[in-house]
Amino acid sequence: MPDPAGGPRVRRAARSVVWSESYPGAATLASSRVPGRIIGLSIALCRGCARPAAMSDMLPLDAEQIEAFLIATGIGLLIGLERERVPSARAGLRTFGLVGMLGALVAMLGEQLGSPAPFVAGLVLVGLTIIAAYLRHPDPSDPGTTSVAALVLCYCLGAASWLGHAGLAVMLAVASTVLLYFKAQLRGMATRLEPRDWISILQFGVLSLVILPMLPDEEMGPYGALNPRQVWWMVVLIAGVGLAGYAALKIAGVRYGAAFVGVFGGLASSTATTLLYARQARALPAAGAMAALVIVIANLVMVMRVGAIAAVVAPGVAVTLLRVIVPALVLGTLGAFWLWRQLAERAEAVLPTTGNPTELKTALGFGAVYALVLLAAAWLSDFAGNRGLYVLAFVSGLTDVDAITLSSLRLYALERLELIATVTAVGIAMLANLGFKLGLAAAIGGRALALRAAAGMVSVALGLLAGLAWVGLG
Repeated sequence: MPDPAGGPRVRRAARSVVWSESYPGAATLASSRVPGRIIGLSIALCRGCARPAAMSDMLPLDAEQIEAFLIATGIGLLIGLERERVPSARAGLRTFGLVGMLGALVAMLGEQLGSPAPFVAGLVLVGLTIIAAYLRHPDPSDPGTTSVAALVLCYCLGAASWLGHAGLAVMLAVASTVLLYFKAQLRGMATRLEPRDWISILQFGVLSLVILPMLPDEEMGPYGALNPRQVWWMVVLIAGVGLAGYAALKIAGVRYGAAFVGVFGGLASSTATTLLYARQARALPAAGAMAALVIVIANLVMVMRVGAIAAVVAPGVAVTLLRVIVPALVLGTLGAFWLWRQLAERAEAVLPTTGNPTELKTALGFGAVYALVLLAAAWLSDFAGNRGLYVLAFVSGLTDVDAITLSSLRLYALERLELIATVTAVGIAMLANLGFKLGLAAAIGGRALALRAAAGMVSVALGLLAGLAWVGLG
């Protein structure tokens, strides 16, 4: 009785064929024992069993591909969730999620075909679809440009997820969602900026994006200490920090009290902040405690600012410099906290009047001072050793701690100054600067203000001295 299809005899025949193919010497034995029709059936069965394996090879299940599609869809859902808040938006959670997935899909097809045509076609389709939706259902209060741009961006981020840029795509998606969500706050911020503020922003763009790339990147001058691009990079760095503090003061104003003014006043200009609040304490003695607190906080920020600049310019110095800065911050914070506890009357905070940190005249002035201090530091360290550099650090630090700090860090990068000497010079400059501003507060604000401010300023100075001793002994 013949076996049904796939019966035991057929399966045994199939095994014999596989065995005979693996061991050619057994072919004769197999052919003598198995009828020809059974062998034919077994070969057909083996071929049928082989087809699913071939199809599975053509369509592999890749975890990375699934991850890319999930990330692309998640990006769309994130942006779409924010768009759901806007009643006039013509695309929401589902549409953005599908568009993100579509971006990944067309990127996959384009990669398989070796052509950008699928991506371009999908981009045109997405753009025309959302534009048609707004044309069909117009809203006088919302032209829809933001949603159109967001949907096209979502499509592109989905494609980027497939092409191996998932991390960058997620970062851009989060940043885009933040921009979309804080529309009212950003608009209010822009309306509070005056023409002078816009000029500052544009001038900073000129300093950093126009002038900086044009300068030669090579050492020149005595001791090879002057590098035009590096000098201007220091100008851009200091102008950028000052602009950040200046912008924060302009945008937030005095709404967050004296501590806020002290922090961002210290970023913009600790000297200008000290001068302003010394005058306020003289005109309004009842505000002396608050003025002293603002002055101490501004100078604490000056110390933190020096550490941040060192971390950017010379990371190798920053770790050792922290041993000087951390004790100063700890003791200075205790002094500032004591002053805050002494506030009997909280007077109204005022904004310090600072110059435009990005004005070309100001930038050129700082660049010239920095170059001169750099040359003087190189000459003195070569002629008089570290002692000459320390004298220069003290004299230069009285009015400007940035120039000598950057000069010392530059000489360290050129291997013309040792690590301990660099940190010591920066510490001496900060001590001189603190002493100068305490004297300024005493001369303008009076003895009462000086005594109050000394509680914090002397604490910072003691911390710097302790840190310098630590570095010297270490």
